[in-house]
Amino acid sequence: MLAALTAAGCAPGRTVVPVRMQPAAALAAPPAALDLSSHEATVRSVAGVIVRDLGLPLPDTVTVYVYSSRSIFEQGLVDDGHVSRIRAAELSDFAAGVGKRRQLLLLHHEANVASAEWVRLVAHELAHVSQIELAEGEGRAEQWLAEGMAEWVAFRVLERLRLDTVVRRRLVAVEAVRDHEPVMARRLDLATLGTPRGFTVRHLREGSQPTYQLAYLLADYLIARDGLDGVVGYFRSFATRGDRRGNFAAAFGQSLEDFEQEALAHLAKFAH
Repeated sequence: MLAALTAAGCAPGRTVVPVRMQPAAALAAPPAALDLSSHEATVRSVAGVIVRDLGLPLPDTVTVYVYSSRSIFEQGLVDDGHVSRIRAAELSDFAAGVGKRRQLLLLHHEANVASAEWVRLVAHELAHVSQIELAEGEGRAEQWLAEGMAEWVAFRVLERLRLDTVVRRRLVAVEAVRDHEPVMARRLDLATLGTPRGFTVRHLREGSQPTYQLAYLLADYLIARDGLDGVVGYFRSFATRGDRRGNFAAAFGQSLEDFEQEALAHLAKFAH
């Protein structure tokens, strides 16, 4: 199983839980092992699905920071996540979690530690930790694909833990993007959505829900077409080459621009 080490370095409003990851073969099969009674138990359950069921890598240890308010979260991004103060202030305005290399930094100010939304957030951010392991660095891949794949992983975790279904989540995503301006205008501008800054600007301007659900539907389509292994290979390619456009073309056999046109044709099926 995943063994949680003793929490250390705790301060008012800030909980630190280092979680050691054991080999996938040692993970108990959820939902028999489902335990959402604490933050560390939730991380154990989610990581079990990610590592054993989906075959994605996680580092030997992930340090989980849980903050009880947005102001403490913002300071934690600076102190624990080594994020610039300007970027921390921006992220703390809208984000509820950040996945970094071998770190999860999460905002949680409710008593309930077993909600589907909390599990989704943990799974989404752990997926980012996995992507960073694959790419051997942060922010290297297309941001829309990083965010979309993280949601793809999160929805499968929810289904495996019997908290939701992928079908329902996909339907919610479709409803969110039917009237989304970039979809209606038939111009997704994936080049802008591909950078961390561009993605942030777009979702602040166009709405967080439709932007993230658009990213999910794009990733869902790409994984259905080329398989999860193809997307994993794409992230791995950044460990040896930092060429975003070149890596995308090599992994998926087409340019980003050609994929955008193919994706628009796919999304057009959902239009009113």
